[in-house]
Amino acid sequence: MIARLAGIILPVFLIAGVGYAWGRIARPDMRTVNRVSIELLAPALIFYALSSPQYDLRASAPLMLASVGVVLGSGLLAWPVARAVRVDLRTFLPTSMFNNCGNMGLPLASLAFGTAGFSSMVALFTISNLLQFTIGVWIVDRHANVGKLLRTPMVIATFAGFAFAIVRPTLPAWLTAAIQMTGNALIPLMLIALGVRLTGLGRGDWVLGVVGGATCAITGLITAAILVAALGLHGDQAGLLYLFGCLPPAVLNFMVAEQFNQEPGKVASIVLVGNLLALVFVPIGVFLALRA
Repeated sequence: MIARLAGIILPVFLIAGVGYAWGRIARPDMRTVNRVSIELLAPALIFYALSSPQYDLRASAPLMLASVGVVLGSGLLAWPVARAVRVDLRTFLPTSMFNNCGNMGLPLASLAFGTAGFSSMVALFTISNLLQFTIGVWIVDRHANVGKLLRTPMVIATFAGFAFAIVRPTLPAWLTAAIQMTGNALIPLMLIALGVRLTGLGRGDWVLGVVGGATCAITGLITAAILVAALGLHGDQAGLLYLFGCLPPAVLNFMVAEQFNQEPGKVASIVLVGNLLALVFVPIGVFLALRA
């Protein structure tokens, strides 16, 4: 079990560590890289995984429903914590609800459960993104133009991917290969970008970051355990939900907070420290996932 845990977790943290070291040395400007990831690579990965023959939409329905429960349940459990530490709900709740199922969840699912698990985690990634660009944005700004956000490349790729999963049309092999190659570039690039972002962590960010990061993982694991029992999930689906629940706050939380000027500095602290705390909580989640 220990060897299997190490084989799943260490490659993810090693690549992020390379990104951190490179960020400290080179101080790169990641804005173009991040834009390419969000507008090109992520949509390709989402569409390929959802439209591939290996992905079974009907079989994944209970898991996707459970992921919605994890997102909403985490927000409910985080509410009293935000009140206790006197942090604005619009700042704190999204960081507990929307986790890093892209940068960290996708490679972990692939290493732990293979191709089928990877496709299922992509589905959870898309569900989380849809909720973040609707409910999440509404929490941050009640007057946000959600319709405009729903026209982003990732959301369009999500709807197109689900449509292909239902209709099952046949794409030319050369087109499928091109989409797959484009999407496959996302995972190492996102891990490197995550490592680079960790170089921006300041000393004053630790207290709020530890509280927020721990809240995200703990509430996720609690709601995952409740839903596994309530929905009767077992095997890989139960394991994937535990894996989904243990993940740290998503980097997208910072991007949304910055866009709507909702205390982006505090959100960045929670995201960055929370991703460091993944060293503690991800092994717990992977352990539970492998035992499910």
